[in-house]
Amino acid sequence: MVKSAEFVKSSPDYRQSPKADKPEFAFIGRSNVGKSSLINALVNKKDLAKTSSQPGKTQLINHFLIDENWYLVDLPGYGYARASRDNRAVWGKMIRNYILKRENLLNVYLLIDSRHSPQKIDIEFMNFLGENSVPFTIVFTKIDKQTANKTNENLRNYKNELLKYWEELPQIILTSAEKRQGLEELMDSIKSIIPYYNK
Repeated sequence: MVKSAEFVKSSPDYRQSPKADKPEFAFIGRSNVGKSSLINALVNKKDLAKTSSQPGKTQLINHFLIDENWYLVDLPGYGYARASRDNRAVWGKMIRNYILKRENLLNVYLLIDSRHSPQKIDIEFMNFLGENSVPFTIVFTKIDKQTANKTNENLRNYKNELLKYWEELPQIILTSAEKRQGLEELMDSIKSIIPYYNK
C-alpha cells in the first residue's frame, strides 16, 4: 500500500531529472494505453498523473516520489500519430536517452492495451529494450473492457509473436485500473526489485 505519492518535476531531458539517488521505475506505452489511469490507481491518488481523452498528453519525463523511497516515472507515449514528425523524433530521442543512460532506472513497465492483437510498434520497442539489456515487465491494461477469453487469446498471440525473437519471456501482469485488478501484483513486482538498487 502506497502511503505517499508526490509530483517532483517534469524534464525535457534525462540530465535534468532529479538526482539519481533512489531506485527508479519507468512506465511507458503507446498513446492512450491507459498509463496515467493505471499510475493513479497504483498509488491510490486520483489525479497524480494527468489523464486525458486526448492521446499524447504526456510530453515530458515526469518524476513522482513514492513513499519518499523510490521514483515512479511517467514517460511520453510512443506512436502518437497526430503529433508532428519533428515532435515524435524529439520524444523518441528523449525516451531512448532516458532509458539507456539513466543509471538508477531498475525496470521499465511496458503497458499494452489487452484489447489489441500484437502491434509492430510494441514488438519493436520490446526488442529495443532486449537488445540493450534493459529489464522490463509487460503490463496488459484494460482487461475489464473485454471477456477473459479474448484477453487470453491476445495474450497467447503476443507470446507466440515474442517467441519468434525471445527464448525466454519477461514477466507479464494483467491489469485493470478501473477494477483495480493486478495492482497488487504490479506493486509486488516493484517491491521485489528495490533491494537490488545499489547507491
